[in-house]
Formats: sequence, C-alpha cells, structure tokens
Amino acid sequence: MATIAPFRAVRPKAELAAQVAAPPYDVVSLNEARELADGNSNCFLRIGRAELELGDGVDPYAAEVYQRGADNLQKLINEGVLVQEPKPLFGVYRQKWGQHEQTGIVALASVDEYDRGIIKKHEYTRPVKEADRVRIIETHESQSGPVLLFFRQTANIDQWLKDVTSTKPDVHFVAADKVEHTVWSVREDSAIQQVIEDFQNLPSLYIADGHHRSAAASRVRASRGNTSALPSGKHEEGFLSVIFPHDQLQILPYNRVVRDLNGLTPTELLEKLAPHFELNVTTQPGDAPAAGFDMYLEGQWHRATPKQDPSLNSQQDPVRALAVSELTERVLDPLLGIKDQRSDSRIDFVGGIRGTKQLMALVDSGDWAVAFWLYPTTVDELMAVADADRVMPPKSTWFEPKLRDGLFVHMLRDV
Repeated sequence: MATIAPFRAVRPKAELAAQVAAPPYDVVSLNEARELADGNSNCFLRIGRAELELGDGVDPYAAEVYQRGADNLQKLINEGVLVQEPKPLFGVYRQKWGQHEQTGIVALASVDEYDRGIIKKHEYTRPVKEADRVRIIETHESQSGPVLLFFRQTANIDQWLKDVTSTKPDVHFVAADKVEHTVWSVREDSAIQQVIEDFQNLPSLYIADGHHRSAAASRVRASRGNTSALPSGKHEEGFLSVIFPHDQLQILPYNRVVRDLNGLTPTELLEKLAPHFELNVTTQPGDAPAAGFDMYLEGQWHRATPKQDPSLNSQQDPVRALAVSELTERVLDPLLGIKDQRSDSRIDFVGGIRGTKQLMALVDSGDWAVAFWLYPTTVDELMAVADADRVMPPKSTWFEPKLRDGLFVHMLRDV
C-alpha cells in the first residue's frame, strides 16, 4: 500500500510562477545560479543557493548561507509572492521538453513508508549532500526541492490524470531552457479521496531522483521524535514529491570524469581494457552500446563494447547488467583505484544533459585525465534493482527534465 496526502502548499502567485521557478540548486554551478537569478529578486535559487548573494569565497555550507536562504524564503512570503493554500490540495504538474512529456501528482509521500522500504531506493546517498539537505530543511523549516517518485502505471490513475489535465491549468510557462511547465490544482474532496484510494492499491513507489532529499526528510523526522504514519497532521511525516507513471520517465546517462590514471599511461590503460572490451576509435561519441561506454582519452574517443554480454546475468543479479556496473567493476575499481565513488575526490559526475562537449572540455583543460560516457540505465532496469532490494553504483541515473524548485513548497510550520 502506498500512502499519499494533500497538503497546504505554499505557491507563487500564478503570474509570478515563471519568475520564481528555478532549476534544482544542485544541478547548476554558482556562476550559472548567479546568471539565472540576475535581475530577478523572486528567483528561487536565492533560497536554495543563497551563496549567490554572498562573496565569492563564502563556504556554501556556512550557517550564514542557510540562514540567508531562510530569510529570502520568508521575504517572498511576506511580500505575497508566495502564498499558502487555505486547504490541503494535490497538484498535477506536466513538463514537456521537445517530444517528451511527463505528467505527475504533487503530493506528500510518507516518511514512514520510506523508512519501511515501501518507497524503494536504488542507490546510497553521499553523506555531505545528505547533511546539506538536512540543514536546508531545518533552517528553512520547509521542503522546497521535490523528490521525483514513480509508480507502475495503472488505468485508474491514468484516467484520473487525464480528467484533471482536461481542465484549465493554474500556471503555464516556457522556461529559458525551452522546457514547458503546466500546473493544475485538485481541491475537490471527491477527487482527492479517489486518487488516495487508487494509490493505496499500489504495492510500492520508487525513488527516481531525490535520494538525498528523502533521506534528509527521514532524518529530520527522527530528530524531532515523530514516529506516526502519514497523514496524521504532523508536517514532518510527509515529504514533498512529484509522482509520475513509470512509462513517462526519461533517463539520460550519468557520466564520469577521473582526475588521473592511477599511475598508468594512456597506452597501458587501453591494453588493460582490451581483454574485456572491443575497443574502437569513434568520431560519434554519446551513442555507446548497451552495457558499454565511450571513453575520452588524450583527445580521442574510444568505444568500449563488452566482450561478454552482462545481460546474461541480469536475472540473477540485475545490478550486474548495468553499463555503470561494467565500468565500475572492470575499470574504475581495479584499474583506476576508485574504490568508493560516493567519497573519492578523484571522480566526479556529469549529467547527460551536458553532452559530450562538456566531457571533452573537462579533460582538455588538464584538470581531468579521462571521461566516460555511459549507456543510460532504463526504467525497467531501475525497477528490477529496487525490487531485488539492491542498489546501483552512485549516480547511475540522470532524469530529465528536472523538476523546478519553488512551484510547490511544503512548510514544516504554519505560515
């Protein structure tokens, strides 16, 4: 059984929604955040990435940064840019990016069900990022970055979404990155109760994007001594989510760059890869084969195709079938000495949205020695891993388009 609950969302006035809505703070650099917020006092990055208003040398984890974000949130509330709904509601949020379209339900998911594994995970969190999320929630007394959840599509929920989206939306705008955003509100008691019951027929929900946000919500609830299941009225018992049908999600690769070759020369690295991969120079990177990867090394792209099909082991071990697992077990760990991708400073992660040019630029700068473009994980692979109660290597999925921060805020206090 999956439990969702409506909530008294704090939302921007419809005519200001496009100004307020912003990309998640952790997918943009500080310079990108400053550019996006420039000339826009209502930009939500001033809350999630408040260091953009402070000096260049400020520690992003300094207390003054979190407090500046909290002050900016309260300022938007005081000025009437953000307004709290008088009654609990559900939202419906549609994103359209090119030919891709996804429509989900904005709701509170249950922290209790996250703790009990009814909301299924597929990766571990990184301690620094989890602690950052905890401090944001506690200092801001709110959850503003929604967790992206998904469920196995059902006819009833599909029809419910179609009924809602056949009506006039509250908000519609096209952002600078060409992603189209549309929001509806569901306030009728009968419609609210119907979708709650439909979700109760689901055995589980899955985390797509937002493991750190959901883990942080669990830690905050535990620190406040709350143990009840949602919905009993306690703000801490739910966490802000947008919940999509599984067949509408789009996953891009989550790529890697490594600072050095662990004492190997480029030629030696290629020689050590040869027993496990067919290696071919390619001029068309970004189209790696299933379970394979493209590697940028010394100004040249190499395509690595596994000599043994990892999918043969997928029924026994769904993690082993992933391209990121091939890279981890054959390259990163034994050859490049990356034993823990969650904590090793010699590796970094680059979302597929950045393209192959970003990987090339990082290596060509001299700061990184090698880059890997991976075949993307599929939604079916993700569910297989989560259903087996397994986890993927860190940063195995990059979902796109990203949910915008600021369109819905869940306050942990009354406004």
